[in-house]
Amino acid sequence: MSGFLGEFLGTMVLIVLGVGCGAGINLKDSYAKGSNWLFVTIAWGMAVTFGVYVAASFGSQGHLNPAVTIGFACFGFFPWSEVLPYLLGQFLGAFVGAAIVIIQYYPQFKATKNAEQGNSVGIFATGPAIKNNLFNFLSELIATFIFVFSLLNLGDFSKGLKPFIVGLLIMVVGQALGGTTGFALNPARDWSPRLAYTILPVPNKGNANWSYAWVPMFGPLAGGILAGAVHVFFKSLM
Repeated sequence: MSGFLGEFLGTMVLIVLGVGCGAGINLKDSYAKGSNWLFVTIAWGMAVTFGVYVAASFGSQGHLNPAVTIGFACFGFFPWSEVLPYLLGQFLGAFVGAAIVIIQYYPQFKATKNAEQGNSVGIFATGPAIKNNLFNFLSELIATFIFVFSLLNLGDFSKGLKPFIVGLLIMVVGQALGGTTGFALNPARDWSPRLAYTILPVPNKGNANWSYAWVPMFGPLAGGILAGAVHVFFKSLM
């Protein structure tokens, strides 16, 4: 139960802060409207930092991400018996976080009439700068590989200042590798807010672009599993 609760609350905080940033920079009549990519990457980095702190305080390891949970479990860094509660917490927490952002910015959603004005699923979920399914998938795989491989070499990243280091890692991955697809890195971070946008009464909403959603699901999962495999392989050579 502590694993589920920690992942639920930590992922909720992650999404409120991260998707909230997306709403703030895109919607009309928001003071943050038009802020740049550096603003976005710093916000998501800090969102992960405080999500990990919250998750750890409620008894989980602060994964907040199925690609981390499954990648770790595949190679013995995390017990399979805990995987389902962690995944449930992550996906449900991300959905609730997105719902909170809808409430927070409801007047701005009403004032922003269409995607051209900034009201789009891009506030909630990722999309490619250039649509190319193969390279979009590879972009998510590579970015998540670097993220999870680095996590595996941080030890327990939920203690002390390490959540802040994880936030810096998210920030630099976004700055270096996120310009292609918006760096989902995390199936729960993408799918649950996309679902919230689809089924909740968001004013003036458009297409949720579910035809692309397989990329931020399977690209990060593949990247997380590959990171675990590479880590184990090279450790075996030492």
